[in-house]
Amino acid sequence: MSDIQPHQQQHIKLAEESLQKQSTTLNLGPTHPATHGVFQNIMEIDGEIVLETVPTIGYIHRAFEKIAERRPYYQITTLTDRLNYCSSPINNMGWHMTVEKLLGIKTPKRVDYLRVIVMELARIADHLVCNSVIAVDTGALTGFTYVFQWRELIYEIYEEVCGSRLTTNMGRVGGFERNFSTVAFQKIHKFLDTFPKVMKEFEGLLDRNRIFMERCIGAGPISAERALNYSFTGPNLRATGVDYDVRVAEPYSSYEDFDFKIPVGTAGDVYDRYLVRNGEIWESYSIVKQALEKIEQMDKEFPEGKEVFYAKEADHFHLPAKEDVYTKMEALIYHFKIIMGEINAPAGEVYHAVEGGNGELGYYLISDGGRTPYRLHFRRPCFIYYQAYPEMVKNGLLSDAVIALSSLNVIAGELDA
Repeated sequence: MSDIQPHQQQHIKLAEESLQKQSTTLNLGPTHPATHGVFQNIMEIDGEIVLETVPTIGYIHRAFEKIAERRPYYQITTLTDRLNYCSSPINNMGWHMTVEKLLGIKTPKRVDYLRVIVMELARIADHLVCNSVIAVDTGALTGFTYVFQWRELIYEIYEEVCGSRLTTNMGRVGGFERNFSTVAFQKIHKFLDTFPKVMKEFEGLLDRNRIFMERCIGAGPISAERALNYSFTGPNLRATGVDYDVRVAEPYSSYEDFDFKIPVGTAGDVYDRYLVRNGEIWESYSIVKQALEKIEQMDKEFPEGKEVFYAKEADHFHLPAKEDVYTKMEALIYHFKIIMGEINAPAGEVYHAVEGGNGELGYYLISDGGRTPYRLHFRRPCFIYYQAYPEMVKNGLLSDAVIALSSLNVIAGELDA
């Protein structure tokens, strides 16, 4: 050993320690097909058993909250739909309702029902993505490729309403930019007519599939007590047996007018999270159908109300019609003032939450009476429940850690903000 240099001795020592080591360090992410987003999990594994996990986030952090403090209220909408981009319209509507709460604006029932249709369609699209991806991660690709055709039908509805598909920038403070067209309602009817058969086939493919069940049952579990300690909300909390839903606990957008149930599980594992989301898809379908019937009945009884698509009290934040901008001086002035962010909001402090695709999506807004928020904080459900991931996968199989991550539906855009 006398002829061995000091640096060589150090290498030999490290090699001997490595031979004695019983575990392996594994990077799951940040660029890995199993993570479904740009985030990292540094795992210590013993064979196939996960011993410890350290999540690392922030790879796509975009400082949304700080950017929002430099943007007029009208322009912040485009920041919100980059959070959970699997259900963008819910983010948009939640932000508009927050500003409306600050301004003291009460939206008409027809606007509320139109918003409910859009938000529940977004929830269906979000859950279809999550549940079909769980199937993919257990080796079943058929369901994913099948149901995505009906997700496309939902995106076609978005496109007809606002011109966008994924990041929607849908709606405005006080309502919508324009009324729903006849084609939009036809597309909604088409989806409602064709979707139930597809959803039943999707459930028939997986619900009682022995391989799928054995892969999911008992994987990535969490108890109701631990989920509440972590401040879980949404399907991940309801899968543990807690029936908390913002739409029922703190109704908004006239959700109290609808009849729907809150699906809950018992074990809080991957299989329960899958079943809860499937149950919510059916409830969202029912809500969309009820809302459409209410709008059609309302339009039939009050034909003059067919043109109601925003609250008149929101004129100072709602862009005038283009034909008015071209022909009326007052409309041109307000168009300029709104676009340039020259309208002050009242001073105040509000919090408003909606039931997002992943749980309670909240906006904490402080206004000092200026043209931009003094402070804005997004309550992102992904950021909260992802903290429990190391506990949920500890002492489980590496393959279970992958589907546990899928079942949590961690969306990187919402996680990092």
